[in-house]
Amino acid sequence: MYSIYRKEIASFFSSLTGYIAIVVFLALTGWFMWISHSELNVLDGGYATIDTLFFIAPWVFLFLVPATTMRSFAEERKTGTIELLLTHPVSEMQLVMAKYLAAVTLILLSLLPCLIYFVTVYFIGNPVGNIDSGGTWGSFTGLFFLASAYASVGIFASSLTDSQIVAFIVAAALCFFIYTGFDSLASMAPLKSVSTFIISLGINEHYRSLSRGVIDLRDIIYFVTLTAVFTGAARLKLQSRKW
Repeated sequence: MYSIYRKEIASFFSSLTGYIAIVVFLALTGWFMWISHSELNVLDGGYATIDTLFFIAPWVFLFLVPATTMRSFAEERKTGTIELLLTHPVSEMQLVMAKYLAAVTLILLSLLPCLIYFVTVYFIGNPVGNIDSGGTWGSFTGLFFLASAYASVGIFASSLTDSQIVAFIVAAALCFFIYTGFDSLASMAPLKSVSTFIISLGINEHYRSLSRGVIDLRDIIYFVTLTAVFTGAARLKLQSRKW
């Protein structure tokens, strides 16, 4: 499993995929936070906060994570190397987890430079340190879990097809629905009586909960469960090739 994980990490950075993903993420979030002339600009906002990052990042990851995971199994299926991988002394679940953890590692590497944003706002605040540290760290935690859940969706979508484009579209559509779809469903008149339950099925509700700075076990369980569902589904898809 570890050898496959290392191979995935190496492929991310040998093909520029990893570098491009990190640069695109930092460029887009940095543009909105520091350069664009809008209410999202930290310097124009007048408040010591990096909430712009946590508002923009889920939408950037919605496309960026599927773009990095789309090749995980789709390329293996297209080139025929999936059969070789399945003959290795690793289970289907270990194979899925190796590719998933590689994607999560890339996500973590994308988020780490964002700590510079926190440090910058911390010191330019008046007075120095005038920033909600608890809410900020909670938001970073929520963003990591959100992107990790996206990665599991991307791995599952990639296991369905040998086309990277199809894998990207399916993953992006699923991530979009899980992030905003349940909120939209809850607003429909026939479902308003169970709106609270429906909203709780979506990522956005739990992401916002963590962003308040309180690490609620229910939110952690939600993200772990969501990840387990999609990685488990990817495992079943791989096992079906033997049936």
